[in-house]
Amino acid sequence: MSAALSEPSRRKTDLGGLAARYGTVGAAVAIFLVFALASGRFVSAANISNILVQISVLMVISSGLTVAVASGEFDLSVGQIAGLSGVLVAGLMAWSGLPIPVAILLAVIAGMVLGAVSGLLVTRLRIPSLIATLAMGPIALGLNYAYDGGDSIYTEFPKPFYLIATGRIFGVIPVPILIAVVVVVAFSVLVNRTRLGRALVATGANLQAARLSGIDVNRCRLIALTLSAFGAAMGGIMLTARLGTGQPGAGEPYLMDSLTAVFLGMTAFKPGRATVQGTLVGVVIIGMLDNGLNLLGAPFYVQNEVRGVVMIAAVSLAVLRGEIRFF
Repeated sequence: MSAALSEPSRRKTDLGGLAARYGTVGAAVAIFLVFALASGRFVSAANISNILVQISVLMVISSGLTVAVASGEFDLSVGQIAGLSGVLVAGLMAWSGLPIPVAILLAVIAGMVLGAVSGLLVTRLRIPSLIATLAMGPIALGLNYAYDGGDSIYTEFPKPFYLIATGRIFGVIPVPILIAVVVVVAFSVLVNRTRLGRALVATGANLQAARLSGIDVNRCRLIALTLSAFGAAMGGIMLTARLGTGQPGAGEPYLMDSLTAVFLGMTAFKPGRATVQGTLVGVVIIGMLDNGLNLLGAPFYVQNEVRGVVMIAAVSLAVLRGEIRFF
């Protein structure tokens, strides 16, 4: 009798686990189907490609932020760092005449330096990452304005630079999608397949336990915040290539979008944990919502409202199920 009673209970538990792990993926499929039925243009190959191109910058920035969150830290400076690196790469090419690879490298290094400074504030001075990176954002923005005088950089960049946003591999695969895929795969392998990644995840899961097990938790947190800044810097450079200008505030909207993507991702695959693959699902959901609402003619402010509601709903459900804890 007890065995007979335990089998349905086991099936119920398995179904609950599957719903917890793949519910967000199911929601993404449902959103796709709703917009596909509402607008025939949504499922066209051209529009699908457009969605992937549009979310490529967010994919890169969010993937870096995921590494920070996986280590137990938050990075609220990603938007400003993206803006700084975007303006810096524009100025280094337009004003200093540096070759494209050198300009990109220096812009990325500048972003990573700011991320490393945030990491040192967190690990050496024991300032919470929320505060350290919240302060680093205005610092990055101030450096941005000091460099360009507060003005956008409108000029003609070297033509190969625009290929970052408009180029196609073999005339088929858009370059920004390829860049995003490479970054996402690299971060995913780092977090899931390397010793450093396992140490980062262990640090985020339980700082004290990780320290007692011999993990250098301060090193992990420093690296995580530096990698988050790397993702932000790369995203800022891609954004400059897309816009054709270096704009100081261009990266700021990506902070909320990337946080939304990461939190949505924490409700998928491994509920309660920040994973790159989960964040990717979150980014796709945001991209489909924005694109689908645009096709339906919804006002721009509705997109922000819908995005906020989706984030609250997903995170609230995860908190109620005990998958995410903020205290």
